Amino acid sequence: MADKVELKDLKKATTVVEQKVEKPTAKTDAPKVNEKPKLDELGRVYATGRRKDSIARVWIKPGKGNFEINGRKMEDYFGRPTLRMIVNQPFVVASRAGGYDIFCTVVGGGLSGQAGALRHGISRALTKFEPELRPVLKSGGFLTRDSRTVERKKYGRAKARRSFQFSKR
Repeated sequence: MADKVELKDLKKATTVVEQKVEKPTAKTDAPKVNEKPKLDELGRVYATGRRKDSIARVWIKPGKGNFEINGRKMEDYFGRPTLRMIVNQPFVVASRAGGYDIFCTVVGGGLSGQAGALRHGISRALTKFEPELRPVLKSGGFLTRDSRTVERKKYGRAKARRSFQFSKR
């Protein structure tokens, strides 16, 4: 009979334990009040964005919305409207469309990966320029580096997972 614990005793024990354990405080994304953007000699902020095999180096400064990618306008570089929409997403979410001039160089990968790298770089540059935009961009998932890359080909297989056609005889 001594091994049996009554339900009342369990409730008392859990309440005592809950009172003793302090709840950890959540880490906030609150920007520092006196933080000034780190500008270069031309008044720009630099950030790097990555996606798949693409790397984007992005410089932004306040302006009229000019967009230059590898020396070409965005409409010439990204022909598909979906890619242009991906690149402009950080400005739309932060409601800063047309407020910055963007100069960037992109290398590696295909157009889809380059658009994702640009989105990542622009988001990081915006948070350096205006730290109060960080929670908005973070909740949209623009500051997280998408780590998905192409799986490597294995020996004895046609591709990463596809095996050769099976022949019974």
